[in-house]
Amino acid sequence: MLKSSFWFPVLVLCLCSCDKNRVFDEYKPLNGKWHKDSIVSFEFEQQDTVSKYNLFVNIRNNNDYPYSNLFLIVQMQQPGTKITKVDTLEYQMANPDGTLMGQGFTDVKESKLWYKEDVSFPKRGKYIISIRQAMRQSGKVMGVEELEGVTEVGLRIENKE
Repeated sequence: MLKSSFWFPVLVLCLCSCDKNRVFDEYKPLNGKWHKDSIVSFEFEQQDTVSKYNLFVNIRNNNDYPYSNLFLIVQMQQPGTKITKVDTLEYQMANPDGTLMGQGFTDVKESKLWYKEDVSFPKRGKYIISIRQAMRQSGKVMGVEELEGVTEVGLRIENKE
């Protein structure tokens, strides 16, 4: 009993420390539906204004996801300002045959989607990145009220090698 309880924390530590590029990695749960007015926000402290980083939006979705693509509006607020940079992004989420893209062995797939590449943070302090879905049905002006099949939204920041 003592031997197995000793090795478990060591194994967890080894698995977690293998990801040397990770600077920030967090997920927020959505209970399988993403309402059009629901904004998912991530806050992180950034002290390094010199190094370059790659930023990703991570989406976990299941077979209830009804579309082949995903539109997102992503905002980044710099420390000490109300000024935000806003990007409207589109991602391919399914193959031509309708199967979901992404990693995973079950019906839940995880997609690591490029948000920004080769970014430096110009100010030290707390950054806020906010993400909302902007899906529309073809031919309709109003947005999709509740986007089915999205279980979690994440943000990942990696050191650029």
